[in-house]
Amino acid sequence: MTTSRLARFRDLHRDERVVIVCNGPSLNAMDLGFLRHEIVIGLNKIHLGLDRFGFYPRYLVAVNPRVVEQARAELAAMSAIRFIGARAAAHLPEDAFTHHVPVLDPPVVFSRDLTQGFREGGTVTHAALQVAWWMGFSEVVIIGMDHRFTFEGAPHEARVMAGPDPNHFSPDYFAGQTWDNPDLARSEASYAVARQVFESTGRRILDATVDGACQVFEKIDHRLIFR
Repeated sequence: MTTSRLARFRDLHRDERVVIVCNGPSLNAMDLGFLRHEIVIGLNKIHLGLDRFGFYPRYLVAVNPRVVEQARAELAAMSAIRFIGARAAAHLPEDAFTHHVPVLDPPVVFSRDLTQGFREGGTVTHAALQVAWWMGFSEVVIIGMDHRFTFEGAPHEARVMAGPDPNHFSPDYFAGQTWDNPDLARSEASYAVARQVFESTGRRILDATVDGACQVFEKIDHRLIFR
């Protein structure tokens, strides 16, 4: 049963540090070799850069059904422990590595109990922060969260990306595929609640993205924290 499987991750990494690796182009401006010595939560199609980046995530979080459907074969082949939002469950069945997480609606903004589910909050990064909370990490460092996108149309509108993808670390990320326009305002509102929850118990979230546009989290130079 999903909930009992998720329960065993509670406080598994109490008082440890984790790096959430988002998928922005800024990853290409970093030497990511330091991640070989860190616990990493990768997001969505991070598999597209692993050979080049030289690290492998211990965990992976994906919530968007479109993303999971597009990459289901690659995700299924990964040896990372995967937390997949229930909306995408049909595209990636549960197995020894794959765990389905219920998706919560308002009034929940940030879930402190993964067995009950998590809130997507407009961005997979927010879901990953709830996973990190459940596992007890006291410090979360985010990289690759550029928080800027080139797109046409309204937030959440589905669009086909006609040419190379300018919004992610790989030009092939959504090239020729349908993707959902981002909602930066909703993402920021979710991040603000995540920061409040972490700091209320003496934990912290640091944003070490190179030239990241998000102003919600405390900023830090990745070269200082990962010496």
